[in-house]
Amino acid sequence: MKNNILLLILFLSVAMNAQEKTEFSLREALDFAYENAYAIKSASNEIEKADERAWETISTGLPQINGNVDYQNFLIQPTSLIPAEFVGGTPGEYIPVNFGTQQNINANVTLSQLLFDGSYIVGLESIKTYKKISEAAKVKTEFSIKQAVVSAYVNVILVEERLLILEKNKLVLEKNLEQTTKIVENGFAEEQDAEQLQLTLSAILNEINRTNRYKTTSIKLLNMSMGLEVATPTTLTQNFDDLLLENLDLGLAQTNFDITSHIDYQIAENYKMNQSLLVKYEKSKALPSLRAFVNYGSRADNSEFAFFQDTQKWYDSSLLGVSMTIPIFSSLQRSSKTQQAKLNLQIAERQLTETEQKLKIDIQDARTDYQFAIDNYQYSKDNLDLAERIEKKENIKFFEGVSTSFDLTNAQNQLYSKQQNYLEAMQYLINSKTNLENALNIK
Repeated sequence: MKNNILLLILFLSVAMNAQEKTEFSLREALDFAYENAYAIKSASNEIEKADERAWETISTGLPQINGNVDYQNFLIQPTSLIPAEFVGGTPGEYIPVNFGTQQNINANVTLSQLLFDGSYIVGLESIKTYKKISEAAKVKTEFSIKQAVVSAYVNVILVEERLLILEKNKLVLEKNLEQTTKIVENGFAEEQDAEQLQLTLSAILNEINRTNRYKTTSIKLLNMSMGLEVATPTTLTQNFDDLLLENLDLGLAQTNFDITSHIDYQIAENYKMNQSLLVKYEKSKALPSLRAFVNYGSRADNSEFAFFQDTQKWYDSSLLGVSMTIPIFSSLQRSSKTQQAKLNLQIAERQLTETEQKLKIDIQDARTDYQFAIDNYQYSKDNLDLAERIEKKENIKFFEGVSTSFDLTNAQNQLYSKQQNYLEAMQYLINSKTNLENALNIK
């Protein structure tokens, strides 16, 4: 039976691992991260804590029941003096006596109920605000996660595209080197022509090795940003061209936007509301508080520990009462705290205004930056096309004997530089789009 249970657990574990998603488009990677990223899970815990905090606040105004049991054993009983004349003695003298029993037990239960407390009313008002603060923090975290995942995902795609470009360059160089070597062997070219190509090929091969190692690191960084185990063999289902089509959105820069819906504005507004509630809380401390209670208890006395025998007598008591606490004078302490709360509210109001102005600037900058990124991408693409044509012409001229190996190498290096610029322009385009979406509050 035990072995069967172990096998079942092993089977379920394997099944769960088999179902774990390891292939992602960019959208799927973002959706996965919104559920599983480490920071997202922590933000979700904060929301759960806010729910618990809300119940903690509510429960303070609900009935409270407390019980206690006291046991006393006088090792030496207290001695009291009574006038001797009470028992027929000489007036003016005192007789020592011991009252009560050596041992006693007192058990009681008290039910209390808050009837009125200004700070409790303010606390109830603050529940929604506290929950909003936690929820806004999670949304803010989601935007940070989006930026991290997009950056990591795009980085892997660009590394893969760079590997394709490097492999293509390698094939061209290997073909050129093979042809040049034959020409040198036949005496129609100098040996340094082949050596120059060999140097360029070696540099390309070294770059391929370095990029392959960097790809492994890039995938691990993507996994970590998504909340996956870093060693997970993740596969990306989108390619370079897919990302290009997704991120060339000329209409995005013209999107209308309501500042008050931005998460940063909402965070600043929640902070202002919280400070306003703190002002009310400090003012509420000047109000009286009222609490009712009812108590029931039972007491037993004995010279020996025989409280649980049938012969033991227990004496009941009960008490009903109302308690009112009235603040009278605090040496201006409450006034000072109220003034501090008011000043903090003024600061929060200015921060809200400042946030609104800053968001307007950020949105305008993000729109401008994205438009420039589109122009820069097109510029880099045109330059890459031009560099490819120049390299092809120099390649033909070299093998026709009208160009030197140095001219061909310069053309190749220029091509490689433009290829790198093109990839960087693509990365800049995607990051700029992500920044604009964040500025427009688009997840």
